[in-house]
Amino acid sequence: MGKQRTKKVLVVGWDAADWKVIEPLMQQGKMPALKKFIEEGVYGRIQTLDPPLSPMLWTSIATGFRADRHGIGGFIEPLPDGSGLRPVTTTSRKVKAIWNILNQVGKRSNVVAWWPSNPAEPINGVMVSNLYQVANKPLGKEWEMPKGTIHPESMIDELKDLRVHPQEISLSMAAPFIPKLAKEKELKKEKRSIGIAKVIAHAASVHAASTHLMEKKDWDFMAVYHDAIDHFCHLTMRFHPPRRPQISEEDFTTYSGVVEAGYRFHDMMLERTLELIDEDTTVILLSDHGFHSDHQRPLYIPNEPSGPAVEHSPYGIIAMRGPGIKKGGVEISGTSVLDITPTILALYGLPVGKDMEGKVIYQAFEDVSPAEYIESWEKVEGEHGMHSQEQQEDPWAAQEALQQLVELGYIDPLDENVAEQVAKAKRESDYYVARNMINGGRIHQAVEILERIFEESKITRYGQRLAFAFLELKWYLKCQSLIAELRILEKENHRKTLERAKKQKAEGKKLLYDDEHPIWREEVEEPLYLDYLEALLLLAINQPWKAEPILKRVQKKNLTNPDVSMNIGKIFLMRKKYAPAEKEFIRALAIDDRSAQGHYCLGLSYLRRNKTEPALDEFLTAIQQNFYVPTFHYHLGETLVRLNDFESAVQAFEVAIRLTPGMAKAHKWLHKLYSEELNDPKKAEHHQRFLEKNIRGEVVVVTGLPNSGATKVLQMLQAGGQEILVNSGEDLNDTTKPEQEYSLIVKLRKDKAAISQARDKAMKVFVQNIMNLPEHYTYKVIFVNRNLDEIVSQQKKIMAKVKKNALPMDAVYNFQEQLNKMDNWISANPNVRKLNVEFNDLLDFPKETSEVIADFIGKDLNTKAMTSLIDEK
Repeated sequence: MGKQRTKKVLVVGWDAADWKVIEPLMQQGKMPALKKFIEEGVYGRIQTLDPPLSPMLWTSIATGFRADRHGIGGFIEPLPDGSGLRPVTTTSRKVKAIWNILNQVGKRSNVVAWWPSNPAEPINGVMVSNLYQVANKPLGKEWEMPKGTIHPESMIDELKDLRVHPQEISLSMAAPFIPKLAKEKELKKEKRSIGIAKVIAHAASVHAASTHLMEKKDWDFMAVYHDAIDHFCHLTMRFHPPRRPQISEEDFTTYSGVVEAGYRFHDMMLERTLELIDEDTTVILLSDHGFHSDHQRPLYIPNEPSGPAVEHSPYGIIAMRGPGIKKGGVEISGTSVLDITPTILALYGLPVGKDMEGKVIYQAFEDVSPAEYIESWEKVEGEHGMHSQEQQEDPWAAQEALQQLVELGYIDPLDENVAEQVAKAKRESDYYVARNMINGGRIHQAVEILERIFEESKITRYGQRLAFAFLELKWYLKCQSLIAELRILEKENHRKTLERAKKQKAEGKKLLYDDEHPIWREEVEEPLYLDYLEALLLLAINQPWKAEPILKRVQKKNLTNPDVSMNIGKIFLMRKKYAPAEKEFIRALAIDDRSAQGHYCLGLSYLRRNKTEPALDEFLTAIQQNFYVPTFHYHLGETLVRLNDFESAVQAFEVAIRLTPGMAKAHKWLHKLYSEELNDPKKAEHHQRFLEKNIRGEVVVVTGLPNSGATKVLQMLQAGGQEILVNSGEDLNDTTKPEQEYSLIVKLRKDKAAISQARDKAMKVFVQNIMNLPEHYTYKVIFVNRNLDEIVSQQKKIMAKVKKNALPMDAVYNFQEQLNKMDNWISANPNVRKLNVEFNDLLDFPKETSEVIADFIGKDLNTKAMTSLIDEK
C-alpha cells in the first residue's frame, strides 16, 4: 500500500461545464457553493480527448484508458441479433472501471447515472444506470423500471418513486429558466420548452437518487453524473448573451437566461450534496469537456453524426477539496480526463496500473509522496463486480459473426436498410476510435482504420482526418495526393447539393442547413479545410513563403480559428519579423485567450525584441495554462536572466530539466548562473559534469546525392557566417571537380573521436556515409533534394570533364536504397533533426530558403549574404 490520503472519495460529473461561464457567475455571487468549494481546495482546466464525445470520455475518466482500450466507441452499437441499433452498454466495456477495482479491495461504491452504466453492474454497493431518469411512458401511466436499471434489484422500489417525470415540471418550476413564459402564464408545448422541462426533470431525478443513497447507504466511493449542463447548452447556447445577428429578438428574450439558470441549478444541487458528506471525504468535481459560450460558438451545426460536438471546447473544469488536497484556492494545470482514475487510486493509497494512460495529479496533493504501481489491474484476480463473461460482448464482432452466418446461408439476410444503418454506425464508431488513437499518438494504427473506412465510403471528413494523420507521419506525397482527391470529391458533393437545393427551391421548400443558417451557394467554392491542409503541408515541407498567402486567404474567410493566425505568426517568428508576429499571436489570443501555446509564442516574440516585462507575463500565463511544457519554463528562465532575477531563473531552468532531463541549453544556463552569478561552485560543477558526459556538441551536416546541390548549401552557410569544416586545401567554389566530403567521415569506423573536429561546425557528408556518424552528438541534417534525372545528367557531365567513364547504372539504381537507409537511420536516432531543402527552391526562392535554413540551424546567420550568393550564381 502507498500513502493513503483519504478514506472516502466523491466524484461529481458536470458534463460540458466550462469556466468561461462559471467565472462571471461566481464573481456576481450566483454560484456561491462552487466558489466556496474551490476557495477551500484546488481548481483548474482539464483537457478533453478527441473526439469530445461524452460516452467515450466518461468511460476514459472512469478507467484511465482511451477508447481503443476501453471499448466504448461512440453513442450506439448494434443489437446482438442484427435487428437494429441500441445505445452503448456496459457489457461492451473491455476494462475495469474504478468501482470494479475498488470492489476487488473490499470497498463499497454507489454509482448514479454514469454514462454508460446500463445494464447496472453487480458491484458491492448500488449502481443506478443512465436509463434511470428517462421517462418511457406518459404521465399517469405505469413508468416501468427496465431490467438492468438498478443493482441490486431490491433497491428498485426504494428508488423508483424518486424520479421526476418531465410532465411534472410546472410553469413555476420552469420560470427560473424561461422567465418570459411565466409572464405569459403558459409552458408552451414547443420543442425547446419541452426539451428544457425534460432536462430539469432528468437532473432532479439523478440528484434525488444520489442524495438518497448518500444519506441511506454506507459507501467508500460515490460517483454521480449530471448531463444537464450539456443539454441546456445544446438547446439554448445559441441564445446566450451577447445576442448574435442571426438570433431574433424574440428568441433571445425568451431563451437567453437558460444556460445561466442551468449552472445556478447545479450550484444548488452541489450545495446540498456537500452538506451530506463528512470531513473524511475528498471531492472531485469535473467536466469531460467545455462548451463554447462566446465568439467561438459555431454558426451552424454540421449535418453529420455527432455534429453537435462542434459546440464543445477542448477544456473542461476540475476542482478538488478535502483530505489530502491543498487548500486556499490553488490553481492547477496540465490535467487530463485520463488522470482521474490514477489520482483516485493514489488518494486511497492503492497502486496505479502502469498500463493506464493518465497520471496522478500530484500538484493537487499536500503530500507528494509517489504512488505505487502494478503492471495492470486487468491482471488482478478477485471479485470485481463486472458483468459475467456470458454477458460481456463485443457488439461489432458479434455483428461480423452474424454476417458470416448470413453468407454461409445459416440465417436469412438482414433487412437491407438495417444492414446499411449498422454498417454506417460501424464506420462512424471506427472513425471516433481512430481520432482518439491519433489524439493518443497511436497514429499508424489509426491510419489503417481511416484508410479502410475512407475507401469504403469516400466520406470527406474521414479523408480530412486521414490527411492530417499523413502530415503527422510526414507522409507528404500521400497527403498531397489525398488533398487532390478530396478537392474532386468536394466539388462533386457541392454539385449534388446545388442540384438538390434547386429542386427544393422549385418545390417551395425552405433551404436551411439547420434552424437558422443557409448553406447553399451559387458558385463552387473550395472548402476552407482543404486550403488549410495545403498550407500545413507546405509548412511541413519547408515552403512557408507558399503557405503564407494561403493561410491569409483562409484567415479572411474564417475569423474563428486561432490556429490559422498562430501559423502565420510562427512564419513571421522564423523570419525574425517580430512585430507582425506579435500582431498575429494577439489576433489568435483574441479568439482563444486560454491558448497556452498562443501566450508562449507571444512571449517569445516579445523576448526577441527585448520587451522583457510583457514577455515575462506571457510565459507565466502559458505555464499557468499548461505547466508541463519544458520550453515554457526554459524561455521563462531566459527572460528572468535578462531581468537579473537569477534565483528565479534557476528555478525555471531546473523545472525545464525535470520535465526534459537532457535539455542541454538549460544545463548550460545553470552552469553559467551557478558559477558566475550565484557563487555555488558545487552545483556549477554538477551541471558541467553532465554536459561533459552527455553533450558532446552539435554538428550541422549537409547531405544529398552526388550533385544534388549540397555544396551550394554549404557555400550559403559559409556566406551567412557559419563555420565550415572542409578538407585542407579544398575549395568549395571549384565546380570542375566531383564533390568531395570531409575525409574524416571515411575514418569514422576506426576512429569515432575524429568527428570532434566538426563540433559546432557544418560539414558535408555523402548520403551513404551518414550512418557512420557517432551517436553521442546532436546532428542537424540538411538534406538537399533534387530530381534524380537532373542528378544523373549533371553527374555524367562532370565525369566527362574529368575524362572518366560514364556513371555506372548500378550506382543510379542504388541511389534510392541509400536514401531509404538514411531515412531509417534518422528515424531511429532521437538526437538527429532533418530539414529537407528542394534544389529548385534554392534557385527560385533563395531569400525564403535562406530564412528556413537559418531558422532550422537556430543561429543569427546573415540571410542577405546567403541570398546574394545564390543570386550571383
